[in-house]
Amino acid sequence: MTLVNESHPKEFILLGFADRPWLELPLFVLLLITYPMALLGNIAIILVSRLDPRLHSPMYFFLTNLSFLDMCYTTSIVPLMLSCLGSSTKIISYTACVVQLYFYSTMGGSESLLLATMSFDRYVAICRPLHYTLLMNQRTRLLLVSIVWLGGMAFSFSEVTMTFQLPLCGHNQLDHLVCEMPVLIKTACGEKEVNELALSVVCIFILAVPLCLILTSYAYIGRAILKMKSSEGRKKAFGTCSSHLIVVLLFYGPAFSMYLQPPSSISGDQPKFMALFYGVVTPTLNPFIYTLRNKDVKGALGSLVRGIFASK
Repeated sequence: MTLVNESHPKEFILLGFADRPWLELPLFVLLLITYPMALLGNIAIILVSRLDPRLHSPMYFFLTNLSFLDMCYTTSIVPLMLSCLGSSTKIISYTACVVQLYFYSTMGGSESLLLATMSFDRYVAICRPLHYTLLMNQRTRLLLVSIVWLGGMAFSFSEVTMTFQLPLCGHNQLDHLVCEMPVLIKTACGEKEVNELALSVVCIFILAVPLCLILTSYAYIGRAILKMKSSEGRKKAFGTCSSHLIVVLLFYGPAFSMYLQPPSSISGDQPKFMALFYGVVTPTLNPFIYTLRNKDVKGALGSLVRGIFASK
């Protein structure tokens, strides 16, 4: 491993798939195709939610925030991945690594909290329909979204700051495509048990607690759907809730496998494929999941497209 004189190097070398260079070109092409698709899909969701009066409801307000978060999330890592995969010089400065990790962690923590907030919104809409407008008014929505963003920032600030306090003993090679906390902790030298424990504890609050709230909300939602007399009402409620549950599974499944185990036990390629999953699969699929399984969004998107062509 390359050594430099300082405890904190001026730059990091991202190894990527140095041991399997044949993977780099296919992954580069895949990211080059899916990254614009993810951006366009999420921009489309934001536009139809803002422009179509039928979608001016709390659910689509939170969906707009989710689409914006997905855009920021993928943008925080995909350009760096493209640089790493498509260039022979796989170097990132120490400052750029810090900034990228703060941004990436903020988006990840915020998305976890936002998914829990969206499940609460569905719980109120289905289980307390008569109080929905009163409870989920504009002030409440803004307060919940502010908590989501501030919670993500607090998670990022606490964990990333602790991670960069670890001495690296001059090691400046990261076995990854981007800067990420478990890999930095694993690369660091000295006593790392406190950081590993702190990361696990904080991730329980930022991942496990929101997931428990989501599962509890959907237990009540499921019971309420089964009691509905209208088959059309059941179908509509199931359609909106199933879209959200698919997104929840796509987000929390890999997150648990990555962050709720000690960084020292993480295999070399696991962080890379998890980062590719979050950079490619989740942001690209989310707009399609919400569009294909939601008649209101499909109708609004169709109206927007027809309006664009009609104006031309």
